Amino acid sequence: MTSESARPRRRPGGRTGRVRAQVLDAVRAELAERGYDGLGLDGVAARAGVHRATVYRRWRDVGGLLADLLEATTSDDDWQPQDTGSLQGDLTVLNQENLAAMTAQPSIAAALIAASFRSEEAARGLRRLWEDRYARCEVIVGRAVRRGELPAGTDAPALLVAATAPLYHHLVLLRTPPDPALPGQAARAAALAAFAGAFVKDPPAAGAPG
Repeated sequence: MTSESARPRRRPGGRTGRVRAQVLDAVRAELAERGYDGLGLDGVAARAGVHRATVYRRWRDVGGLLADLLEATTSDDDWQPQDTGSLQGDLTVLNQENLAAMTAQPSIAAALIAASFRSEEAARGLRRLWEDRYARCEVIVGRAVRRGELPAGTDAPALLVAATAPLYHHLVLLRTPPDPALPGQAARAAALAAFAGAFVKDPPAAGAPG
């Protein structure tokens, strides 16, 4: 379902596994208590009861800590997008879940996005997350094609990005207050464009026979 780069790394066991669990619990607690701007290796190490060098050696920076925390939270889950019976409904629910994840207190996803601009570890973790989630969501487009809502050949990743992008644009770039109507509005716009063939791969050139 996911590409090789999106597959979670094998989790260590024994003492290494215990240290990882302690550190990630500390990251979650520090993020909740201090926010992203107050998150640091020293604070995490102190709360976890491990040496700072141990944290730095394995995770390198705050971005690495957040990437591993999010991977630990999502890599073994069995999440699948809901089937509401319509493309617009499926995309709306997906966007509502994304909105909830981005506005949670604390939001690991929002913190990882912020860290990705400063940390290559965070950027890699974010790419793994997007690859995994978009791959799982391709079933939404497949169902819509089978229902006759979309033309065959619809580019699933392109449609999914178009449906979810407005959410991240408003929350991350414009920093506008969360709008509960936005998930449905973005889903409807993307569904209408997709129905019209906007995301069909290699559509016929203008004037060419269909």
